[in-house]
Amino acid sequence: MKVHQNIERLPAFNKAVVTIGTFDGVHLGHQQIITQLKKEAARIGGETVLVTFDPHPRKIVSEKPLQLINTLDEKIELLEKKGINHLVVVPFTTAFSAQPAEQYVEDFLIGRFHPHTVIIGYDHRFGKSRVGDFKLLEKYASNYAFELIEIPGQVIDEATISSTKIREALLQGKPEEARRFLSYDYFFEGMVTEGNKLGRTIGYPTANLQIQGEDKLVPANGVYAVTIAVKNSSSENKIYKGMMNIGVRPTIDGTKKVIEANIFNFNKDIYGQSLRVYLKKYLRTEQKFDGLESLKAQLARDKEQAEKVLSNNLP
Repeated sequence: MKVHQNIERLPAFNKAVVTIGTFDGVHLGHQQIITQLKKEAARIGGETVLVTFDPHPRKIVSEKPLQLINTLDEKIELLEKKGINHLVVVPFTTAFSAQPAEQYVEDFLIGRFHPHTVIIGYDHRFGKSRVGDFKLLEKYASNYAFELIEIPGQVIDEATISSTKIREALLQGKPEEARRFLSYDYFFEGMVTEGNKLGRTIGYPTANLQIQGEDKLVPANGVYAVTIAVKNSSSENKIYKGMMNIGVRPTIDGTKKVIEANIFNFNKDIYGQSLRVYLKKYLRTEQKFDGLESLKAQLARDKEQAEKVLSNNLP
């Protein structure tokens, strides 16, 4: 897959079969669209071109905070596995969002991509005030001789519903439900930073993680069974078992939200390195204990439970 992030220097695509969307999550709904894209390209001997945006359009046109399933790098990585020929990442700006719908079609869609085929949802909206729609594209399709394929409403509805349900599931501590829609374990990356080193004094040293991606969704507070890859090291391809806590550590101070991962059977200095954490199962809510001994006893039970979960549940 070739990634293009400069729309001023796009190549001449061969019979471009184009689809456009945010594709946050690259989940099962999206995967149905990609399958259709590839099938059509194979039929005509063309190239698949998936167009997405960065930052997410809602960050520009809405004041509501974002909670994204994927960072841009993660989205690129996931799409790479889907066998697409070209991924075009379009900078989404206020000026871009303000284009009249006709200008969007003529200058952007036709002018940049010269599509042989456009695959788009029946409810796709574009241009200033989102007035452009499928019917407008139909008019241009006949004038500019490109084929227009409508993605059925059922597929679009499934894509919309699953994006919402993925976020809700993760915010409710239901990573297994999120996995059903994603077809993969939800994951995030974080840089290992200095903590108070309390964990090692009670036999459970933790890596304190500073999550990467300011809009990346942070799952619900609580304790999870996880698997972990240590990035930027000789161990990068090895997957470790572990458990993770997200929360304010009420037994310790209860003031600052932290993400702490305990990697089982691991004893290396990884400060400044990045970890990728895959959520497997939510074990329990965060609790306040009478003291460190009670906390230590609970961590032993958590580890035992996590080991059981992970024994037959590795990536």
